[in-house]
Amino acid sequence: MFADRAKIYVRSGKGGDGHVSFYREKYVPNGGPDGGDGGRGGDVYFEVDKGLNTLTDFRHIRKYCAGNGENGGKRNCAGKNGEDITIKVPEGTVIREAESGKVITDMSGDNSRYLLLKGGRGGNGNQHYATSTMQAPRYAQPGQPAQELELLLELKVIADVGLVGFPNVGKSTFLSKVTNARPKIANYHFTTLNPNLGVVDLEDAKGFVIADIPGLIEGASEGVGLGHEFLRHIERTKLIVHIVDAASTEGRDPVEDIHAINRELAAYDAKIAERPQIIAANKIDLIYGEDDPVAKIRAAFEPKGIPVYAISAVTGKGLKELLYGINERLEKLDPQPVVFAQEFFPAYHFDVQNEPYTVVYDEKEKAYVVEGPRIEKMLSYTNLESEKGFRFFQDFLRDNGVLEQLEALGIGEGDTVRMYGLSFDYYK
Repeated sequence: MFADRAKIYVRSGKGGDGHVSFYREKYVPNGGPDGGDGGRGGDVYFEVDKGLNTLTDFRHIRKYCAGNGENGGKRNCAGKNGEDITIKVPEGTVIREAESGKVITDMSGDNSRYLLLKGGRGGNGNQHYATSTMQAPRYAQPGQPAQELELLLELKVIADVGLVGFPNVGKSTFLSKVTNARPKIANYHFTTLNPNLGVVDLEDAKGFVIADIPGLIEGASEGVGLGHEFLRHIERTKLIVHIVDAASTEGRDPVEDIHAINRELAAYDAKIAERPQIIAANKIDLIYGEDDPVAKIRAAFEPKGIPVYAISAVTGKGLKELLYGINERLEKLDPQPVVFAQEFFPAYHFDVQNEPYTVVYDEKEKAYVVEGPRIEKMLSYTNLESEKGFRFFQDFLRDNGVLEQLEALGIGEGDTVRMYGLSFDYYK
């Protein structure tokens, strides 16, 4: 089975403890402190490996730990730093915090290497604590603790175009004809158990990547059949191409099939169903009789702005027109890849939560002032220009009791709140 999800545990290294010792040798019975510092704990990195295309490796190894820093030693000997660990993942892997399900990072686009967890800082040896009044300190600093998280890894393939359609409508045949992909093809349902990727090369035009999303059935978004396992792979695609059996070789109504697929997409994610679509009416080489089913499909969807192309994946008829039509549509869309925004910030989670902050009313400025290390660091991690970033900011104010303290001070609708140069009007 294609592995596109995994749950793993990761931990950075603990910082080594500082050492307590005193310089001793012949004729120097009472030397000063010479305890060395502890080593730094190892960091945890994620890195894209272009040679990987599944998350299969994570089914066998689920625990990843960086090295701990060594403790300091006598004679000012510092402990050895712990070894960093680099976890290799396929491009397109989305890393989430397991408990909340929030996105930590999306390993795609320019994000090919990501520092997830920092190792603990090594503790200072007792040599750092000698003063004029305390010349023989008998204490040293312990190393900082390790950071640990449970993660969900999800592979969402990176493609410009997503092929959707019921089983046995010819998606795999189409993909094999127009790209360099070599999917397994046979005349039975759910032949395709992997999301196959293929690259289309066009003369005098920019190529594009197509993902064949394994066959859907009604109820897929609710977990029926196998199609729901792969709906996540369409989340990055910019354009959806419906492949339908225009000849109704299995007695299905192609118009109703398109409506059914769109209902499944909308049930999974309404934004996906709103993306631009093109319909490829396949198997026209098997149409016999006077009725023209392609005309019925066009009558149903072209008034809605969805173009319909008549094709035969087997004979190749109409494929060139369809591919150039797809390319023309893609050129009008945003060329930037679909990347999932960060929602969970490990640095904030480990470094900020215990920092102090204050909420006061400034009589002179007639404004409520919220400040302190926790607020300052939170703002440095947050992109208030993005919708998700601003939502994180609002959740932070609620979850950390800032809103509750503002209300306790008597804040009212439209009053001003200031945070490190930023001003907001308060509304419930």
